Amino acid sequence: MTVTGDDGLTRPQWAATDELLRDYYDNEWGMPVRDETGLYERICLEGFQSGLSWVTILRKRPAFRAAFAGFDAELVATFDERDVERLLGDAGIVRHRGKIRAAITNARATLALRDEGGLVDFVWAFRPSDTPRPQTYADVPTSSQESVALSKALRKKGFAFVGPTTMYALMEAVGIVDTHLMVSHRRGSSGVWRA
Repeated sequence: MTVTGDDGLTRPQWAATDELLRDYYDNEWGMPVRDETGLYERICLEGFQSGLSWVTILRKRPAFRAAFAGFDAELVATFDERDVERLLGDAGIVRHRGKIRAAITNARATLALRDEGGLVDFVWAFRPSDTPRPQTYADVPTSSQESVALSKALRKKGFAFVGPTTMYALMEAVGIVDTHLMVSHRRGSSGVWRA
């Protein structure tokens, strides 16, 4: 379902009522992320979101950035069990031991990928040859052959909390696929895909 706002722009219902989600939809979601820190952050946040609403993660993003050293993979890779315990006591973030450990594990895996061209090239190599052209939300997939392959490849490289559905959400969020509805004002805005 879509909603046409006071500004005359059509947005999905999830982005039409909450100002934070609306701003995220209008300015960030689906735009290309091609830097290591930004992509590492998105992988971590998508993992933390698993089982929760995205608005919860967005509201906590400033606290996540503070807790995880601005998602600087080199710094997070040095975190140890004392840091895990410290983070478990941080009410500003999602306090889930497995997800916290995954963020640290993923920082170390991100550093290891530098020898193979880096995280950005690795993830963007799974860009499909075409993107969905959804008319309704029923047309938007929750995974794809590419997200399954990306999930498997990242796991082989030591990443955690990177299942196929989570990786499809990442691909949507960072512009690898464009799942904006065809009626959305954001359709094709990433420059990666034509409307």
